[in-house]
Amino acid sequence: MPDASRDVPVHSSPAVAANAEGDEIEVLESIDVLPVAPEDQWKSLFDKFDSESSGFISTERFRDLLAAHGSELDPHKLEVLLALADGNADGKICYQDFVNLVRMSNKRSNSFRRAILQGSRQLKGAGALGEEVGLGLSQRLVRHIAYETLPREIDRKWYFDSYTCCPPPWLILAITIAEVAVFMYYGLQLDRWVLQVSSPHFLRGPLPYHPQLRIQAWRYLSYAFMHAGIEHLGLNMAMQLLVGVPLEMVHGALRIGLVYVCGVLAGSLAVSVTDMTAPVVGSSGGVYALVSAHLANVVMNWSGMKCQFKLFRMAMALVCMSVEFGRAVWLRFYPPAFPPCPNPSFVAHLGGVMVGLTLGVVVLQNYEQRLQEQSLFWIFFSVYLLFVLCAVFWNVFAYSLLDVRLPPTL
Repeated sequence: MPDASRDVPVHSSPAVAANAEGDEIEVLESIDVLPVAPEDQWKSLFDKFDSESSGFISTERFRDLLAAHGSELDPHKLEVLLALADGNADGKICYQDFVNLVRMSNKRSNSFRRAILQGSRQLKGAGALGEEVGLGLSQRLVRHIAYETLPREIDRKWYFDSYTCCPPPWLILAITIAEVAVFMYYGLQLDRWVLQVSSPHFLRGPLPYHPQLRIQAWRYLSYAFMHAGIEHLGLNMAMQLLVGVPLEMVHGALRIGLVYVCGVLAGSLAVSVTDMTAPVVGSSGGVYALVSAHLANVVMNWSGMKCQFKLFRMAMALVCMSVEFGRAVWLRFYPPAFPPCPNPSFVAHLGGVMVGLTLGVVVLQNYEQRLQEQSLFWIFFSVYLLFVLCAVFWNVFAYSLLDVRLPPTL
């Protein structure tokens, strides 16, 4: 078998050239997304190259070999090698290219596969995505979303060419519709649309978090469907739709749902630890988790983000967040309508921000990369689970040990 480090005096294939170009486009962490396979799994493939005196093998024969030995190979490596075959326009694969790919695929993420495919027709067009002309309305929308959320041109082109709107961004829309429906129901029932929290019946329902009812575990999440008034609902819905829907279109419902739910749960738990006598309503924990994660991603990739007026738009997002947070702080310290029960807490906003700046940033930075194989994701997720566990113990023991006087549920 030839030495894997020996230089073969042939020209590299377009696939490896594209991979080299991909290295210039983005710098990827050395992560083990593609696990190392034992050497004997590659022996039969290497032997086929040894039998070729020219140092090349046809893509058709290469595909046949992968089909014959695919069950022996790691699925992720097989995917990369198939991408090598797809990316070759000249119909043959160089032995040295094959060796280099096997070596590098142990260290690269799925962006490595996309860099290979950049040399093929699967990424349509050679120019930047912004230079595409003759696009329909839906295509222009998808391109706009790509520039809004992704910092790398290769990711933007991959997303633009592969997006099919199936499934549509249903999660954020469904949550928004449910929150509006709950608000409408309580508005009609209480005959109040502004500062619903001032009604004596507002906190009696099964949804809001109340410290007296913290044993009812669903309230740590269900409080997100209730809002203090139309002013509260309006600001949250605006940020949730303008930021959440584009993020879901790019990253999918599972990832965005993870960040959103973690933000909601962190918000109620943070209130139960730091503002122990206050109730909580509103989806601000989940909304602030998404918005803060997106803004942090924009700042960390400032030069790569090509969205228009990004400084102005970022400033407007911060203004909206500040107005909503200021409203929540004012309401918390405003004399309650029915003492001794205090007004809802604002600490849930801060819990959502902390989730967004930690777990959320990792999720948004790893487009098309498997989160379960990212060490940083597991670090932040473990810290989050530790916080949840500590907060649960706090709720079980601290209230009685500190002899906290809890307000009535009205």
